[in-house]
Amino acid sequence: MEGRELPAGWSQAQVGEMCRLMNGRAYNKSELLESGKYRVLRVGNLFTNPHWYHSDLELDEDKYCQAGDLLYAWSASFGPHVWEGERVIYHYHIWKVEHDEDLIHRDFLKVFFQWDTNRIKQQQGSGSTMLHVTKKSMEERAIPVPPTPEQLRIAAKLDTTLAAVEACCQRLDGVAAILKRFRQAVLAAATSGELTREWREERSCEKAWQQTTIDQIASVGTGSTPLRSNPAFYDSTGIPWITSAATSAELITSSSEFVTEKGQAASRLRIYPEGTLLVAMYGEGKTRGQVSELGIAATINQACAAIHDPIEQYLMPFIKIALKANYLEMRVLAEGGNQPNLNLSKIKQFPIALPSKDEVVEICDRVETFFTLADQLEARLTAARKIVDRLTPALLAKAFRGELVPQDPNDEPASVLLERIRAARQAEAAAGKPSRRGRRKAAASPEQAPPTAAPAPADLLAQLLQECGALSERALLAASELDPAGFRAQLALEQGMGAIRETAQDGQVLLEAVG
Repeated sequence: MEGRELPAGWSQAQVGEMCRLMNGRAYNKSELLESGKYRVLRVGNLFTNPHWYHSDLELDEDKYCQAGDLLYAWSASFGPHVWEGERVIYHYHIWKVEHDEDLIHRDFLKVFFQWDTNRIKQQQGSGSTMLHVTKKSMEERAIPVPPTPEQLRIAAKLDTTLAAVEACCQRLDGVAAILKRFRQAVLAAATSGELTREWREERSCEKAWQQTTIDQIASVGTGSTPLRSNPAFYDSTGIPWITSAATSAELITSSSEFVTEKGQAASRLRIYPEGTLLVAMYGEGKTRGQVSELGIAATINQACAAIHDPIEQYLMPFIKIALKANYLEMRVLAEGGNQPNLNLSKIKQFPIALPSKDEVVEICDRVETFFTLADQLEARLTAARKIVDRLTPALLAKAFRGELVPQDPNDEPASVLLERIRAARQAEAAAGKPSRRGRRKAAASPEQAPPTAAPAPADLLAQLLQECGALSERALLAASELDPAGFRAQLALEQGMGAIRETAQDGQVLLEAVG
């Protein structure tokens, strides 16, 4: 362990001694089908890619994986996974990890790979574009081996604590979603008059908003793209030239591209002043309809509309509020085929309901106050996320320092077990018998299994879901404080009773109480 003394009773081995890493099959593009007998598990399917290829090929048994198999993705996005799906063919960039349960338990081995994956990422550096580890180098990596019962205690403890970390991450994600909805609600209230309804009532004012369009209260222009093939039109410094991609920022304070004075003159580019509002008229994904503000004087390309020089300066913040509040409506106005676009005419004619000057100023002040509060909460959320992001690596490191669970002096030291296994392998090799390294034991003995909890109320998990709202299975496990085996039995019971069901939220499968 890089110069550190191993905890009492632990020993050190190489990964190749403890398990067998089995490559999947490499495929030609023509062999990957849109439908077929078997699904082909690729690295992306273990992470975020929902698209599956299929195969009709009949392969050797070791090229398939099934529920419960430990896998390791070793290229690009990489790390360990326990496969929970149907029987599939796994790709060459994935190892199936065969191991002997008498020597090392699957869940502990997964925990080791999680810990070691973090170390590999640190060793290869965050700037690496294609993280990977070779089979030979993985087999030679050192693995600290605790006594068998301690392996179980570590795996069980991490199962619950890491689930609690995940539950915390979900809660923080929920706060981020609440802040997003809060900002949207403020914008909607600002442009509907609800935000200042009491303000008008206090002054006995009627809601007398006038309908107008952007071009009646401000100037609207655009830009262009100087000829790319002319090197005299571009430079590493010069006049900032902004494209629609920059509109994802609230305030544009820098530019990634610059045009020269020759480029500006040739394309008749106008330099728009600081404070100009930019609307993305076309772009991929969410870009179209985005609104940003120039924090610098800059030129723009033809994908942006520039709103500038309002008839009264106090109108500029309100125009920005109105455009942000109507982001979706702005996108609906777009025209075209595969990638619909806005045009300058539609930006100019975009309708705005305009209150009196006093009410405009009041609305802008209130929106700024609420958004400042949201920004402060978001800063705290970011700080909390940074802390939570450090918890998993810290817990894994603590586990491999021997500090996560109590040590039992009565446990057989790992060195004794390793010596016995090595001697058995030498005898098997001398007799010409296959090594037991890849044999998987069906189940642990009752003496090795973690103790189960006392019987839980029939609706224990449903009660927790009613209190906490929808949770992932891991988060619910942490909240229940049941051991993993007891939790799975309790969950199956309550789902069978119809007390709990699955629900999809933001692409995640969560559990929720019924009724």
